[in-house]
Amino acid sequence: MDNCKNESESETPFANAGLLSRMWFWWLNPLLKKGRKKTLEDEDIPMLRKADGAETCYLSFMEQLMKQKGRTKSSSPPSIFWAIYFCYWKEILISGFFALLKVLTLSAGPLFLSAFIEVAEGKEAFKHEGYVLAMSLFLTKCLESLSQRHWFFHSRIMGVRIRSLLSAANYKKQLRLSNTAKAMHSAGEIMNYVTVDAYSVGEFPYVLHQTWTTSLQICLGLLILVRALGFSALAALTVIVLTVLCNSPLAKLQHKFQTKLMVAQDKRLKAISEALGNMKVLKLYAWETHFKTVIEGLRSEECKWLSAVQLRKGYNTFLFWASPIIVSIATFGTCYFLRVPLNASNVFTFVATLRIVQTPVRSIPEVIGVIIHAKVSLKRIANFLAAPELQSAGNVGQKIRNNEELKHAIYIKSANLSWEENQLKPTLTSINLEVKPGEKVAICGEVGAGKSTLLAAILGEVPKMKGTVQVYGKIAYVSQTAWIQSGSIQENILFGCTMDKQRYQETLEKCSLVKDLEMLPFGDLTEIGEKGINLSGGQKQRIQLARALYQDADIYLMDDPFSAVDAQTAASLFNEYVMGALSGKTVLLVTHQVDFLPAFHSVLLMSDGKILRAANYHMLLASSQEFHDLVNAHKETAGSERLSKVVSAPRRCGNSTTETGKSCYEDLFKESVGCQLIKQEERETGDTGLKPYLQYLNQNKGFFYLSLSSLAQLIFMAGQIFQNYWMAANVQNPQREYQTSSARLQTPARCDGDERWKRKTAAGVETARGGAALLL
Repeated sequence: MDNCKNESESETPFANAGLLSRMWFWWLNPLLKKGRKKTLEDEDIPMLRKADGAETCYLSFMEQLMKQKGRTKSSSPPSIFWAIYFCYWKEILISGFFALLKVLTLSAGPLFLSAFIEVAEGKEAFKHEGYVLAMSLFLTKCLESLSQRHWFFHSRIMGVRIRSLLSAANYKKQLRLSNTAKAMHSAGEIMNYVTVDAYSVGEFPYVLHQTWTTSLQICLGLLILVRALGFSALAALTVIVLTVLCNSPLAKLQHKFQTKLMVAQDKRLKAISEALGNMKVLKLYAWETHFKTVIEGLRSEECKWLSAVQLRKGYNTFLFWASPIIVSIATFGTCYFLRVPLNASNVFTFVATLRIVQTPVRSIPEVIGVIIHAKVSLKRIANFLAAPELQSAGNVGQKIRNNEELKHAIYIKSANLSWEENQLKPTLTSINLEVKPGEKVAICGEVGAGKSTLLAAILGEVPKMKGTVQVYGKIAYVSQTAWIQSGSIQENILFGCTMDKQRYQETLEKCSLVKDLEMLPFGDLTEIGEKGINLSGGQKQRIQLARALYQDADIYLMDDPFSAVDAQTAASLFNEYVMGALSGKTVLLVTHQVDFLPAFHSVLLMSDGKILRAANYHMLLASSQEFHDLVNAHKETAGSERLSKVVSAPRRCGNSTTETGKSCYEDLFKESVGCQLIKQEERETGDTGLKPYLQYLNQNKGFFYLSLSSLAQLIFMAGQIFQNYWMAANVQNPQREYQTSSARLQTPARCDGDERWKRKTAAGVETARGGAALLL
């Protein structure tokens, strides 16, 4: 209850915000106030809403995927795109409404400007029209800003949800991959699917509505230009159409190169992952130079495709940034040839509309790039999710219903299982096994007899070719090689479960970890390096045993867990852990230590992928010569001194041991002097001055490029200001209309020449400004 309460208190205020709070983003104020007072830490950031959580998004996605699979009668896999669409079609409509509202309010700006100019020229339609226009423009701009914020906000939420569900789907899929599929998709590639591809698809909702708002905004801008300049605006339409047509082949090439770039990136990441994961072997055999050459070659191939992608992206950017300039040149040139009069109303309306049109035109390359990335990434994820999976091995891991009496915890009947689905000879042949709830079964045999494969078959990891495999209850698996994640010892034992101090203390005692934790500088809060690099083999194995015990499963599958510990510790673990803590659990233990076998209800003797005998220790010893030879071989090498100790060893779980464990457990959390293996990242606060900027600019001709870009920006802004000033000074002045008309009657040729000069100068100024901006 306390955990639930804490989670509800730390949930984002957006979950319970009202209409006005959501509209004006007031729910962010507490976090902003806290950030103003102090530097924000991870604990200060509230939790996501339940609807935005990865679990909720994944379950909704899988539900839609199942519906898609039910609708399609063909054998082809369901469409991931449509499954995502049906999950979030409401959010798409809401964000689309805000996008439409933003485009309409933005396009109203030039119309208000034209009306203002007419009012300034004394052409008021009604009294106080100027005040009405000013208030309307203010409200329109407020609505434009608000709609744009909500458009981007809802799009970002949708993108985070899609990224979460795809990451969860990739994670769940890699747990079910068949052995054939695992050979096709390496660990590096799967990591790429989760990090790069899921991110690319998650970025697509941000530009989703730009695919149609761009066209709508351009069309509205052209309509405004037609209203202001007449048919001269058709020149702008022609330029835009030609620009889009020229971009089509470049977009196809960019899609092709992006696909090859992702393949090259997968190869490089796979090689780097293999090299880092086996660095000790590389050092031992002095293979560093060879692997360095291989990785550099893969990186060179990746850079080749990356360069091709960036060059095409540069061509796109140049083309679309040049189009607004060409539009203005073509429009003014058409006005000159058609002798369209240029006055304050149509000139400033044209300039304002052109700035509205050029924004979506210049964003087209970015939109195209995001779409191509998302399309390639979605195809890769779809191929991965459609990869072959392990066959469902009957009722593996089926939950036990309340008050349900089970005859068998594990039931295998005439089963043939093989790692390779099309293999002629199965790995396990004619397996028959019945294990009742609470029974302890030992599995022994020579190396390569199929003991570990049998446990994998019970887990559902080995494809079933024939027979029946049924497993009831929650399964905990302890592998032969300890699996340790980077983090503290406590995190490795809890493994996502909530902390129960009494249960946690008992787990440490049963796994003989109390003395080890006393020696560590931070107790169970000591950080473990990658793959448990700062722990011994026995410590890693006991932490793995503690993790399995803390999960409180129904069935425990243990693959020779005592091989990495000494004889005394193995005897202690067997009595305290297997026979004590797991007394009421179903246990299957693979072991080469025959000293433990008399304590089991049943012993399986395996050889060449078959179960030769299944009986208790004494019956098997009397009836099977193979088992007799196996026990004698062990006695000859290890001796039989431990046999009596293991079977008749007293339980060390009395009050004295418990009290000692409690006193030791209280000291585990006391922090000792020393440093953790993994240090927290240092972070400076306050004003750092100009030092970081100067260090950055000192690298690779930074000052030169800064000066060049500043000069280019200064010239560009000066050209913008000069253009506006020239237009304001040379358009027709209504106060001089009478003098202009009188002069026109007296010297018509001269006045016509002045008009032609203005139109020529307008086109020339726009051409010069556009060319300078394009070059810069």
